[in-house]
Amino acid sequence: MIQSSQFQNSLRSRTMSERAERAKEIINNHSMWGASMGLIPFPMVDMAAITAVQVKMIHNLSHLYEVEFRKDLAKSLIGALLGGGVPYFLTTRGLGSLAKSIPFVGQFMGIAVMPALAGACSLALGRVFAQHYEAGGTLLDFDAEKMREHFKKEFEAAKSETEEAQATGKSAPASA
Repeated sequence: MIQSSQFQNSLRSRTMSERAERAKEIINNHSMWGASMGLIPFPMVDMAAITAVQVKMIHNLSHLYEVEFRKDLAKSLIGALLGGGVPYFLTTRGLGSLAKSIPFVGQFMGIAVMPALAGACSLALGRVFAQHYEAGGTLLDFDAEKMREHFKKEFEAAKSETEEAQATGKSAPASA
């Protein structure tokens, strides 16, 4: 009986490890897609595209962790997590997008800033949801207000990783 229990624990551990690796792949892929959506030259259209990529990432993570997914709830949670404080939201995504509305100079500034911010934001968002799911959470019990500080820390770490990755020409990792 002990061997059976040890085998089950070993199998569960390996499965969890494989799932965590797959989650990192999902997060990395969607973070790169999110960053590329930051290149869209039209204000607010870029944000809609970035949000769509992030919703798809949460959908894929939900499927991986066998958590029920609801698109409307995922969008609400993204908005609640990112938009809890309007000033923070503006510094992360909105400002870069709005800068594109300034003729000539603004588009160059926005295109220079948005990919890094969108990639870092998607990376942090994916990490937060993966950790929540890993702990047995669901979309229904995700508390954006409680997770906001954790998201901000992940975002700052992801920004640093994204900037470093851009400097070296590599993609940012899904976990620090």
